[in-house]
Amino acid sequence: MRTIDAHHHLWGPAACREPWLAGEELRPLRRGFTPAELAAEAAAAGVDTTVVVQTVSRTEETSELLALAARGGRIAGVVGWVDLSAPDVADAVAALREGPGGAHLVGIRHQVQDEADPQWLERPEVLRGLRAVARAALGYDLLVRPHQFPSAVAAVDAVPELAFTLDHLGKPPVAAGGLGPWAAGLSLLAERPNVTAKLSGLVTEADWQHWSIADLRPFADTALHRFGPGRLMFGSDWPVCTLAAPYGEVLDAARALTAELTEDERAAVLGGTAARVYGV
Repeated sequence: MRTIDAHHHLWGPAACREPWLAGEELRPLRRGFTPAELAAEAAAAGVDTTVVVQTVSRTEETSELLALAARGGRIAGVVGWVDLSAPDVADAVAALREGPGGAHLVGIRHQVQDEADPQWLERPEVLRGLRAVARAALGYDLLVRPHQFPSAVAAVDAVPELAFTLDHLGKPPVAAGGLGPWAAGLSLLAERPNVTAKLSGLVTEADWQHWSIADLRPFADTALHRFGPGRLMFGSDWPVCTLAAPYGEVLDAARALTAELTEDERAAVLGGTAARVYGV
């Protein structure tokens, strides 16, 4: 079984000044997380291939990640960033592809979860940008919270030619418990055939100190029921996951949550879906 980590990050000390890393609870993340450290963690966990995902809203970071992927090793794909609201999205994507490692660009993401406007994805200029991403034959990673699901559904419906992937199952309320509106919104997204989802980020939505597999299972089971194994993919969300669990423990949790599936179904979640969606 080929294991693919479809969602992790890398950053240097300069990124620690990013607003999303502020706050005392995130202090452990305010250091560099290097490719060498990631390689050691992935090797120890038995991960064959990875997809690195942007954390900074600047194309310079994406260029650095693409150049890193070009060096070979486990990193086979990059989900990068361009300004979706700009009129030159197609040119920005083309410039990234023309640089070192440009062939490793597999998708685009924006941290919509941090946007104050809950309908940011429905803005005409953003939809125009999403259509440009689709024309470039790239995917788009949806980073949204449950209250933004209606807007995400509207964007998915407005750009049906674009392959969307929901990051972290849409940030379910694991610590609070109860499926509630999250499950309803997830179901609406799952009804759209151009949407897949990542079994990732659950441990940091749980109680960081006291989470258990039992806490995660209702949310993982809901996603498996709604999307099916062929539209779900594992992601570690390293190093963010280290706030609650080390890399290997996160992968062990994913294996435990998929233990009741058939061998082919587990292979899809742990690698096959990511290989198909991202072409890695």
